[in-house]
Amino acid sequence: MTVKLTKLLLCFVWLGFISSRAEEKLPVLQVGSEVYSNVTVTTVTATDVYFTHAKGMGNARLKILPPELQKRFKFDPTNGAAVEKAQAKATATYLRQAATNLPARPKPADGREELDIAQEDEHGELVATKLYAASFRGQSPPQIVIDQWLTPAPDITNKFVLLDFWATWVAPAREAMPHLNELQKRFKDKLVVIGLSNEPVDDMLKMTSPKAYYYVGTDPQSRTLTAMQVRALPHSILIDPTGIVRYEGHSKFLDATHLEKLIAKYSP
Repeated sequence: MTVKLTKLLLCFVWLGFISSRAEEKLPVLQVGSEVYSNVTVTTVTATDVYFTHAKGMGNARLKILPPELQKRFKFDPTNGAAVEKAQAKATATYLRQAATNLPARPKPADGREELDIAQEDEHGELVATKLYAASFRGQSPPQIVIDQWLTPAPDITNKFVLLDFWATWVAPAREAMPHLNELQKRFKDKLVVIGLSNEPVDDMLKMTSPKAYYYVGTDPQSRTLTAMQVRALPHSILIDPTGIVRYEGHSKFLDATHLEKLIAKYSP
């Protein structure tokens, strides 16, 4: 199956479960601790409600809404769970294909394989020479969505966040875990490492080695991964306490020395 065909199948999975409905207005919509005002519901799927509000656009999982709203939006828990599973399966299939269908790169004249590396820029900061994702360095990244934690949720107040996109079936992603463990241990007072997958929790729990000694979550709908246009795993971004990306690329290049410099430079 080609990547293009897999993308098409993924679109069918999404479109097949979209519910068409007239726009519906709500004075307020509470989702967990968040309260949105002047809400206009634009689309309801088997799993989510999408809406505009006074400060922009948003979406919420139907399964976490109050019972009266679930009834109003005709939420079916059994169907919703089936759709989530289908979405996760289709997305995982796409990522497997994307990870193995990267464009071929020419070999150097001496026949050696070219290796992606990270080099220091004029400010002494690491810059990856190859990115298989959109670049957000020096900017705020898209909203990070984590549907379910496999660990306690971290407190990221005044801390750097190293977000690592990974999957249990990607060997290089598993190989990077000891390095991430070491960074979390060494910089535990200033850094939170988060491993974000898009796999079902049950599949993730089947992997017992290596073990992550940092925070791990999943988003089966791949909202953050899609927003960042990640095309190969693993991929990491380092976000400073003000919300700006300071490094992006493979985590193996972000060694303790360079990380320490970035923490010293961009700590509030």
